[in-house]
Amino acid sequence: MGKIIAIANQKGGVGKTTTAINLAASLAALEKNVLVIDADPQANTTSGLNFDPENEQHRTLYEILIGKIAASDALIQTELPKLHMIPSHINLVGAEIELLETPDRESILKKALAPLKDQYDYIIIDCSPSLGLITVNCLTAADSVMIPVQPEFFALEGLAKLIQTIRLVQNGINPSLTIEGFVVTMYDGRTKVHNQVVAQLRDHFKDMVFNTVIQRSIRLSEAPSYGKPIILYDVMNNGTSNYLNLAKEVLDKNKDGE
Repeated sequence: MGKIIAIANQKGGVGKTTTAINLAASLAALEKNVLVIDADPQANTTSGLNFDPENEQHRTLYEILIGKIAASDALIQTELPKLHMIPSHINLVGAEIELLETPDRESILKKALAPLKDQYDYIIIDCSPSLGLITVNCLTAADSVMIPVQPEFFALEGLAKLIQTIRLVQNGINPSLTIEGFVVTMYDGRTKVHNQVVAQLRDHFKDMVFNTVIQRSIRLSEAPSYGKPIILYDVMNNGTSNYLNLAKEVLDKNKDGE
């Protein structure tokens, strides 16, 4: 049975979508069957994998959540043979209101994904930068949460609220949810503050922080505008090796946990 990892941080601009796209692509490049789900109404993961969020021919996560289609009906093949995706749409904003009166509304996504878990080694969910009902659905469906952290002091302040939300989900509707780990993104080793924040993060969270750090890279930032993960856009870029190393860490960690 596959593992579902939610990529979450309520602070925007920390490399969450970049991590979702490139971790999923790297796992697929390492011969794992992977599904990436865009659960953010901004649909950046969708466009970052070269799909138009406005294409009415595509079925989306919104239609899954409101019960109009099965999750399998929304699967799209990406450029990587072992990577599929479920796209997002701006309509997802309205889903929070539409689901308010739905029984077990926090567990809709979990139930929808249950038939797909055996088909994939990993399901990666790109959560929206909020802690609303859609994100709670993602955390309820997930086995673990990966938290991208930009090495700035203000970025650390927001972690307490996210961890509190994770604890609430653990104590209420998904007691088996774990923290997959914290991954440092947009890292520049020449910057004193970056090194200080990373040291502080490792001191506080110990081995919950991945050894791999994602270095700041212009090419990594450019790749989504061409609809490609970094491994297909510039295979020699540091971002490619960074995300491959992160994927290998995820695989090693889960191998050890079996």
